[in-house]
Amino acid sequence: MDLFESSIRSLPLVARGKVRDIYAVGEDKLLLVATDRLSAYDVIMPTPIPEKGRVLTEVANFWFAKLAPIVPNHLTGIDPESVVAPGEREQVRGRAVVVKKLATLPIEAVVRGYLEGSGWKEYRETQSVCGIRLPPGLQRASKLPQPIFTPATKEQAGTHDENITFERMAQIVGEARAAEVRDVAIRLYVAAAEFALAKGIIIADTKFEFGTDAAGRLHLIDEALTPDSSRFWPLDSYKVGESPESFDKQYIRNWLDSIGFKRTPPAPPVPAEVAMRTSEKYQEALRRLAA
Repeated sequence: MDLFESSIRSLPLVARGKVRDIYAVGEDKLLLVATDRLSAYDVIMPTPIPEKGRVLTEVANFWFAKLAPIVPNHLTGIDPESVVAPGEREQVRGRAVVVKKLATLPIEAVVRGYLEGSGWKEYRETQSVCGIRLPPGLQRASKLPQPIFTPATKEQAGTHDENITFERMAQIVGEARAAEVRDVAIRLYVAAAEFALAKGIIIADTKFEFGTDAAGRLHLIDEALTPDSSRFWPLDSYKVGESPESFDKQYIRNWLDSIGFKRTPPAPPVPAEVAMRTSEKYQEALRRLAA
C-alpha cells in the first residue's frame, strides 16, 4: 500500500518532514515513519512513489548496521509496531524506526567523491566547491582527487538548502564540532563508497545528518546513504563527461527539467510511468547493495 501521509492517532505528531512523519514515543524517543513522498529540488511531489518508504528504511538500516563501528546511530532496536495502536501497525510495517530523541545539528554534512549537481555547477563558475579549490580541467562526473566535505544549511520543505563553507559551518556549530562532523562524515563516505563499488555502484556524493545526546556524543541520525540522500551510479555504464544513469531521484529531476519545472511549489503530478520507473531504480539500488 502506498503511504503519502501517515495518520497515527495513538502518538503525538511532532512534525512532517519532506519524507518522514515524526511522532513522540514518550519523552526520550521518536517514531520516524518513511512515507512514499518524494522531494526533488526541495519541493515535495504530490504523487507517492510505490515502495519508496520501505526501500529507504531497509537501505538506511543496512548502512546503520554496517557503519556502527565508525559512529553510533539513533536506532533503539524497538519494534515500531509495538508503539502504535493495533489498527495503525500497517502504516509503520517495514517503513518505520523508533529512535533516540537527540539534539539535531542544524546542518547537512555533504561529502562528494565526484563532480555533479550543484557542485558541478559551482565548479564551472569558480573552479571551487563550497570554498574548496579544485584542480582545473575536471569534467562533469569526474572523480575528485579525494572526497571533499561541503556542508549545507538544513532548510524546511519548499525552501532550498544552501551550500556553505566549512568556516560558516564552524560559526554555526563550533569549530571542534565542525571538525568532528567533517572527519566522521568523510570516514563514513569512504567506507560506504568502497563497499558499494564492490557491488557495482558508485556513490558519487551523499549527505549525512547528525545529532548529539545529553553527554554531547555525536550520533548519525535521520537516514544514511539512501537513494534519497545520495547519488548512486551504476559502475558498468559510468562515463566521465556525461550525466550518469542513476539509482536515485535524478530520474525525477530529469523529468521535471524536461517539462520546464521552475523548482518552486507547487509540483506537478508525476505520471504513473515516471513514478514506477523511479520506484524500480530505488529497488534496484537495494538489491545490489544487499546482495
